[in-house]
Amino acid sequence: MSNWKDSLVVRIGAALLLLFTVAATTLGFTLYELDLRKHDYVILNLTGRLSGIAAGLGSTSNVEALRAQLDEYSRITSSLRARLLEPELTGRADPLRCSWDEESIAQLDHTAEVWEAFRARLEALLGRGDHAAAAALITREEAPLRRISLELGAAFQRMMEGKLALIMLINQLSLLLAVITIIGLMWLLQRSFVRPLRLTLDGMQRVARGDFAHRIKHQRNDELGRMGEAFNHLGERLDGLFRLTRRIDQAATMEQTLEAVFEEFSRILPLDWLGMLSLDREQGRFLLERRHSHGGTGLEEGSCYGAEGSLLLQALESGEPLHIDDVGRLARDNPRAEFAATLAGDGRRSALFFPLQDGEWGAILAFAVREGAAYGEEHLELLSNIAAQVGHGLGKTVFTENLVISAIEGLAKLAESRDPETGDHLLRMSIYSALIAEELGREGPYQGEVSPQYVRDIRRFAPMHDIGKVGIEDAILLKPGRLDEDERADMERHPIIGAEVLRRCEAQMQALGRSVFNLGIEIAEGHHEKYDGSGYPKGIKGGAIPLSARIVACADVFDALTSRRPYKEAWPLDKALSLIADEAGGHFDPEVVAALQRAMPRVLEVYERLKHV
Repeated sequence: MSNWKDSLVVRIGAALLLLFTVAATTLGFTLYELDLRKHDYVILNLTGRLSGIAAGLGSTSNVEALRAQLDEYSRITSSLRARLLEPELTGRADPLRCSWDEESIAQLDHTAEVWEAFRARLEALLGRGDHAAAAALITREEAPLRRISLELGAAFQRMMEGKLALIMLINQLSLLLAVITIIGLMWLLQRSFVRPLRLTLDGMQRVARGDFAHRIKHQRNDELGRMGEAFNHLGERLDGLFRLTRRIDQAATMEQTLEAVFEEFSRILPLDWLGMLSLDREQGRFLLERRHSHGGTGLEEGSCYGAEGSLLLQALESGEPLHIDDVGRLARDNPRAEFAATLAGDGRRSALFFPLQDGEWGAILAFAVREGAAYGEEHLELLSNIAAQVGHGLGKTVFTENLVISAIEGLAKLAESRDPETGDHLLRMSIYSALIAEELGREGPYQGEVSPQYVRDIRRFAPMHDIGKVGIEDAILLKPGRLDEDERADMERHPIIGAEVLRRCEAQMQALGRSVFNLGIEIAEGHHEKYDGSGYPKGIKGGAIPLSARIVACADVFDALTSRRPYKEAWPLDKALSLIADEAGGHFDPEVVAALQRAMPRVLEVYERLKHV
């Protein structure tokens, strides 16, 4: 939280307040002192009257006039010593209060003492009627009295000149302080406003030109600093959005797309689990098609959750993001919240459902985190603003993926159409291959190689294992009897032909910036290789044979043995499993055989549903 002292408004306001205070104080002091200077003229006039009285004593014609002058001199000096000049002395409407400096006070006291001593002697002589002696005293003291009166006037004059000099000094200092304040204010504006504003505007212009990675670098805690932080935050979100869009466009699979969504959204909101669920309206359920997370998770891809009355359906139909503060409480209060219950069981406490729409395609991106009440209105607003871009990008990925799957299925059907003995062989062996791959991913030395994406690709591409048969002549492919040596050599070319067909498909995809068919190439080329190296077309063995080809080889043979063909009946399951077990280490990878044995309960379910006996 910012401190009010760091506020640019407070700083500039304080500088302006200081400047105003200096100006107001200086003006007030100057006006006050100028008003006092009006008093100076009165004071100087009074001191001038003292000098005039002292100089005119000798020319006074009678005693009454003399006494009047004596009284006036005494009244003036008394008023000056009292620092209160009465209206009858000044002619003003109100008394005038004054202040003196030390020199003026000392001179005033000396003048008053000399005067009072003179007057006392003169009053004594006049009281005795000795006018001649009084006249002689006045004549003798006239010059000294005039001198001290003039000295008093000079002292007051110097005092007044000093006050004027002080006023000028204070005004000069005030002007200097005002200039310094203005310079400081200009420096503050330059440092705290103009330069940061220029940096901010430059940053905005760079972002406007498309440099979304640019960040404003000034470190401040005032309004401009916070504006820069907000702009940087906006730039990060824009950069992340464009980076996400670019990564979605470049992604070849939904897994890569979800990984990009997970990584980019982790920068802008709390996230440790992400899943995409599609709605099957006919069956009224949501299917968890993909998921991505930090650490382990118990949510399995392919899991289904009821749609009726669920928040997933509510979010999809409203088209607005929906957040859940407490997933566990929602699951307890709503028995239909199957997905929320699964999330809670997986340790997630907060969730956010983000609907995606692109034409007829729709899905839910589910964000979840172990922290409670992790999502707020700002996250909902952010997702609402970018829903169209993300939905469009994911929709394109789904469309591309479905298009590739359709192409794969078409190629597989093409190969199948030239070999009428297979029945539902492609469907069964693809499911068997996926089940074996799942077991290898759960247990054994191949756990690190087998991911959910790998399992899906195995199921997709397994049907393409014999696509090379499209290049084999009908006379050989459809021959009812045993093939001779030359025919067998031609038949054994179909893995090479199939791999070459798929390599050409892969080259076309790579020209579009995608890679799709690599696993299919491995399967087509290697599914007739044997673990002991006695297979074809290359005669490689062990780990040199791609794992995908080893899996499909086992599943292919198992289905061939347990299915009826024109030239044989279907083998019993135990007989087929016994043969495959005997060939572990010879024809088949022992780990793959063990995985088939572990998967038998689910294999039997598929066998009973799709068997061809």
